[in-house]
Amino acid sequence: SLATVGDKPPDVAVSHLTRMRTLVSGGLLQELRADDLARFGIAPDKFNRQTWEAGLVDGKAYAIPLDTHPFVMFYNTEVCQKAGLMDGDTLRPITGEAAFADAMRKAKAVTGASGGVVAIVNENATPWRIFQSLYAQLGGQVLADEGRQVVLDDAKALRALNLLESLTRDGTFPRTADYQGSIAAFANGQAGFLFQGEWEITTFQTAKMPFSMAPFPNVYGGSNYACQADSHTLVLPRRPGADPAQLDRTLGFVRSMLDQSKTWAEGGHVPAWLPFRDSDEYRQMTPQSKYAAAADAAVYDPDGWYSGSGSGFEIATGAAIGSVLSGQATPATALRQIHTKLGDLAATATPI
Repeated sequence: SLATVGDKPPDVAVSHLTRMRTLVSGGLLQELRADDLARFGIAPDKFNRQTWEAGLVDGKAYAIPLDTHPFVMFYNTEVCQKAGLMDGDTLRPITGEAAFADAMRKAKAVTGASGGVVAIVNENATPWRIFQSLYAQLGGQVLADEGRQVVLDDAKALRALNLLESLTRDGTFPRTADYQGSIAAFANGQAGFLFQGEWEITTFQTAKMPFSMAPFPNVYGGSNYACQADSHTLVLPRRPGADPAQLDRTLGFVRSMLDQSKTWAEGGHVPAWLPFRDSDEYRQMTPQSKYAAAADAAVYDPDGWYSGSGSGFEIATGAAIGSVLSGQATPATALRQIHTKLGDLAATATPI
């Protein structure tokens, strides 16, 4: 941002998709025109539709998405086999609150420690992400009018918070796991399930443990399936003057990154570039291809100058949700905290 405001921008930058409207509002990005993109074979129909459309600002493109990184479910195949949760080498679908709780209890009976694990302590993003995955499945929204209104549905939010609270209250999930502790618990076989971003795939491949992955479960069993996600994108910072040759060099680089989607997918991210995502080569990548469908149900953080990955919005919501998971606050108390903190942010004039 500073380099761009100072008229010395980089040719290409990386941004989370959820920061797109804020960057555009600040006058920091170049619009990506269809005729310029077409010279390099880049077009909207070559990207995951959900991801491409989520990145548009007032119908205009400012970002080229590389991926979707959804909140997913890791599972220990040996634990789940012993728990009777597998069909062959694949986990049976977990649909509905009762089935979800039952699967976690059965996994705990095998591990003797925890059924599932999620990062709670000193962590804001992960509690927000699991809550949003549940809340969005209920059709709930948090913000409206580009963050100027808080429209949290208390009944739906409490239903999600009560479920999360029940999981740690009865010991199915540990209350004291931080990020690294949650990773270690799953890697050491102390939990049958881990709920986290798919980027941890290489951690468990390196550990050579028996695991696979699936989309976050359809906990409420309805047709409104959703899971929290964001996307990494390539953006072109605004620059003074117009240099067609430089623009073409830049877009050529962007296209070269899209053509390396396999390398990015090896790290767990779901490719946004359909020529690779729809290829036989990607379908043969496991467990990556097993949760690829989650990208089609991605729910991005709501618009607002204070929202998006790593934002004040996630800190405010995640801290309150984490206090429920850790047993330090009731769902009703946490909900009041979220309303208060988001209300303050919504009432604050944008600094952009």
